[in-house]
Amino acid sequence: MKQIIFRLALLGAVCGNTFAAPVPTNSAAADRILMIDTSSMPVAAGTVTLIIGVLQRTNGVYTGDYRLKVFPYFFKNEKGRLAIVVSDESLAAANQGKVVAITGTAVTSGEDGKRRLIEVTATPTDINHGTLKLRFTAGDRKMIFEPAYRFVENKTSLVLVQTRLP
Repeated sequence: MKQIIFRLALLGAVCGNTFAAPVPTNSAAADRILMIDTSSMPVAAGTVTLIIGVLQRTNGVYTGDYRLKVFPYFFKNEKGRLAIVVSDESLAAANQGKVVAITGTAVTSGEDGKRRLIEVTATPTDINHGTLKLRFTAGDRKMIFEPAYRFVENKTSLVLVQTRLP
């Protein structure tokens, strides 16, 4: 009888290690959604507001919709698709709290489909949050936006609700 109890205890110890909760790591999952806050900057007699929708990562590239609203010059508004390249190495460095320089492109909607290069500097405050500095040229004007960002879990309902900008 003592031998059976000993074997059951030993089996329990072995199985306990097999089914133990995974050891948490200090890295953001590469499949999480990237949310970027709305940001504005002044222009001559007005403001430009950058609105970026939910960005989903596929093959090292975060993609989603964006809009530029120019007040009061509504005829200069634009919308399109944004793609920011974030390699696994860059994501790992940001997870360690390091400032990361990355690039991306924005392509406007419509027939002309203007393409512009975007330079991005990500400054993490923790593994889930930080600030960005987005720099690009629109026409002959240099645009600089400094929004906050955050990673959120990839929930299907969140993606369905926010796949397109209003």
